[in-house]
Amino acid sequence: MTLRRRPVRIAAVLVGACLGIAACNRGDGGAPTVALVLKTLNNPFFVEMEQGAREAADSLGIELVVQAPEREIDVEKQMQIVENLLQRRVDALLITPSGSREIVPAVVKANEAAIPVVVVDTRVDAPALEEAGARISSFIGSDNVDGGRMAGRFVAERLGGQGRVAVLEGIPGHETGDSRLTGFREVLAEHPGLEIVSSQTANWERDQAFNVTQNVLQSHPDLDAIFAANDVMALGAVEAVAAAGRTGEIVIVGFDAQDDARIAIREERMDATIAQNPREMGRLAVISADRLLRGETVPAEQPVRIELVTGQQTGAVEAPAREE
Repeated sequence: MTLRRRPVRIAAVLVGACLGIAACNRGDGGAPTVALVLKTLNNPFFVEMEQGAREAADSLGIELVVQAPEREIDVEKQMQIVENLLQRRVDALLITPSGSREIVPAVVKANEAAIPVVVVDTRVDAPALEEAGARISSFIGSDNVDGGRMAGRFVAERLGGQGRVAVLEGIPGHETGDSRLTGFREVLAEHPGLEIVSSQTANWERDQAFNVTQNVLQSHPDLDAIFAANDVMALGAVEAVAAAGRTGEIVIVGFDAQDDARIAIREERMDATIAQNPREMGRLAVISADRLLRGETVPAEQPVRIELVTGQQTGAVEAPAREE
């Protein structure tokens, strides 16, 4: 019987041990409570992540609490959610940070309470983490820079190294979007004939992407390609391009390989997307929490595979097998 399954209400020595060892359950001896805090549940990417997490939690006998702000850009609301969960004394915290720097004080509080923190999909700002003397147990996610490179190489190949490109950015300063843009721009810089004529934020949202793309098409009627830092914005661009009567004329590439994006690719309204595996991320996050609560160690970095999805590869993406 592991230590986390025992009641911790009575022995002072045991309580003291729990302050230093994540294996101690702070509850009543029942199932440990693990919190998964997402950026939003209005994005299919995070819905899939929750599904993977719940499947793992059910198989491991973990009580999983999933919460998220309504909008992905609501950093303050996400921090309020985290604060409430820490006060509730959950046994482990899994989080996809809306703010890479803003999350650091919450990590500090979790460390002080001996609550292990697993970060998923979006990295915490490393300098801010170091300056605060905070630590996370593991990061689970994709190499977003490399994913941006994949998108850039696809655009460069489709345009033959010549053309005008627009970029739809995520939230300014957000690590995930910034990394994708870094990789994309890195590749385009290798092709002097490719010019980024517009790079604007649409804050990860479809409606904003539609409006931004409409304005870009008016300013640059000779536009050849659009790269959106997520599929939600890419689908907004698809709608704007269709409204302008230019479907099939402009190469559109997204990121995340959501079902709607795969359908748009099959229907030739969109050209490509970069597949991550949010379900696997959620699964690994809960498995990692379980191991940490058992007093085991987990890898500091747990990469999840990514790949380019085009019209020839719009089926389900299988994750590599992982040891549990």
